[in-house]
Amino acid sequence: MNPAHNLLKLAWIQLVRHRVRSLLTILGVASGMFLFTAVETLQRSLAKATAASAADTTLVVYRQNRFCPSASRLPEHYADEIRRIDGVREVVPVQIVVNNCGASLDVVTFRGVPGELLKKFAPEITIIDGSEDAWQRRDDGALLGEIFARRRGLKPGDRFDAAGVTVTVSGILRSPFAQDNNVAYVKLPFLQQASRAGLGVVTQFNVRVNDSKQLEPVAKAIDEIFRSGQEPTDTRPEKAFFAETASELIELIGFTRWLGVGAVLAVGGLVANALLLVVRGRVKENAVLRTLGFPGRAIAWLVLSEGGMLGLAGGVVGVGLAAVFLRWQSFTMGNEGQTLAIQPDVTVIAIGVGAALLLGIFASLWPAFQAMTQPIVKNLRS
Repeated sequence: MNPAHNLLKLAWIQLVRHRVRSLLTILGVASGMFLFTAVETLQRSLAKATAASAADTTLVVYRQNRFCPSASRLPEHYADEIRRIDGVREVVPVQIVVNNCGASLDVVTFRGVPGELLKKFAPEITIIDGSEDAWQRRDDGALLGEIFARRRGLKPGDRFDAAGVTVTVSGILRSPFAQDNNVAYVKLPFLQQASRAGLGVVTQFNVRVNDSKQLEPVAKAIDEIFRSGQEPTDTRPEKAFFAETASELIELIGFTRWLGVGAVLAVGGLVANALLLVVRGRVKENAVLRTLGFPGRAIAWLVLSEGGMLGLAGGVVGVGLAAVFLRWQSFTMGNEGQTLAIQPDVTVIAIGVGAALLLGIFASLWPAFQAMTQPIVKNLRS
């Protein structure tokens, strides 16, 4: 049998022999990796929402010097002038109503769009419960994102009220884009009246261009047309718009990176401390192994294996619990009408488990060095 495999088995036996110590170390590692996974999920969710790509072809036309949706009021007839601009493929007027414009958790966001333009505004959505026909038939019908519906415990036929708007759930939708899964789509005229914004007034226009290279020239053309108008505009790519309007949210999430660093340092220190105690408590056993012919590198491998196993076990437990908890709670952070879904993905889980394994091995380096350099005769006499 492979000597390395034998040493792995021996390392496992050593951990099982000291169940309480091993279990406490694994729980400590799991606590740190739970926090690390939550922070990494926040960072990755933010990166997805703000990182521009060559596939982006959407502009957001907003009222200049306005951020909260309730303060952005644009005439709906602006859409006709925007459609005439070269490079514009489609224009969708959108009314947005939120229950809280500041940075907060569990934000309820209504998006009002013309019924016939829903598929143009969000072509990727799929109705998984209820139907679009039922939504089209009711003035107060709402299509809820699946995460939003799960968080609120809603299903087709239910009625609910938020931000002063009462709607009937017509269907549940699913989308590859996290923001769509956390909002309620309603008809534009209904939301204009329910929010007292008034017919003919919208919050923003979502403009799709023919090619991502046309984003900047089209944005400049739109703002130039309305520069001297009563309601001047500020047009930006969709992800840049999110990054600017949700600046408070981004600052808050940026700070959490230090919590992740602290969690990593805590995990490394915990594993290193546990293995140092192991090495000091097994000086005679290690000396006997060296006397029987085990080289120093084999003793070091034994300690590294224990560290790796502790890190891996704690990582699997901590990352797994964090992933289950975040999916179950379906947290959503919002700021100034923009929502950020906090959902872990496979990449976050892989990073968390891999980081725990590497931390366990790295934290074992010094204890392993001490174990392989201890004098045999002195240890036998101890």
